[in-house]
Amino acid sequence: MRLKTTLDQWLTLYEIDRAGSIQAAATQLNKSHTTLIYAVRKLEQQLGVDLVEVKARRAVLTDDGKSLLRRADSMLEQARELEEMSTQLAKGIESEITVAIDHLCDRSWLYQPIAEFLKDNRNTSIQVVETSLSKTSDMVTSQQADISIITLPITNYPSEAFGIITMLPVVAKNHPLADKQALSLADFTTNCQIVVRDLGRNSKQDVGWLKAQQRITLDTFDHAWEAVEQGVGFCRMPEHLLKSRDSSKITVLKIENADMYQVPIHLTLPKGAKTGPAAKCLFEILLESRKQRLAI
Repeated sequence: MRLKTTLDQWLTLYEIDRAGSIQAAATQLNKSHTTLIYAVRKLEQQLGVDLVEVKARRAVLTDDGKSLLRRADSMLEQARELEEMSTQLAKGIESEITVAIDHLCDRSWLYQPIAEFLKDNRNTSIQVVETSLSKTSDMVTSQQADISIITLPITNYPSEAFGIITMLPVVAKNHPLADKQALSLADFTTNCQIVVRDLGRNSKQDVGWLKAQQRITLDTFDHAWEAVEQGVGFCRMPEHLLKSRDSSKITVLKIENADMYQVPIHLTLPKGAKTGPAAKCLFEILLESRKQRLAI
């Protein structure tokens, strides 16, 4: 289908409406007054609709003109975004980046910086991939991610400290272990343990105490949280989950020599020198957010 009109014609109409007169619009577009009058008249002929009329010596849009321009606004905005994206692509700025985040990390540490990043990077989309155990390492070593939020640093991949996650043992308030005052790890062997599985494809990695006779293995801590609430069993949970959710149905256990442990969280750029400018920008925002967070 061949279009009767051009973007330039709709831009002319937009500027006339915005500036309030043909003369002001001509100045804004760096064109002559006569050129704009001709452009408007040609557009009216092509569409068969009156678009501009003179009121009190000023050129204003007719009702039909305003109605059509409302539809054209989104088209003009998309054209501007296309040109902006083309400029960024020409500079090597990525249209999409991938961020891998280990399941232990507090998600607010990622999404608040992403919100800041998107304010000035409207043409870069972000893929967020949740990882655990061997998949956390795989996303780095295979360079599938542009930025990876990992636990321990990975050999030959420089990393920056990002925070500390505290892991706490929890059960539902109606679980038999919740009423016991003095607990040792031996008390857990006969109770169902809730664990989050290794999301890696090729190798499976285990971490922590896994001596319970019965286990239920889940994909995420979101599932684990619901399982704990329903009294399925006990689980080690990141402390930030307890703080961000309604934990009224949850009891934190005290265990001899095993009340809690901590996991360091780090940032790394898997692609190293090949990292694009958009990923580098988000990486710097993440580092700055860490400084602000730790200063509180």
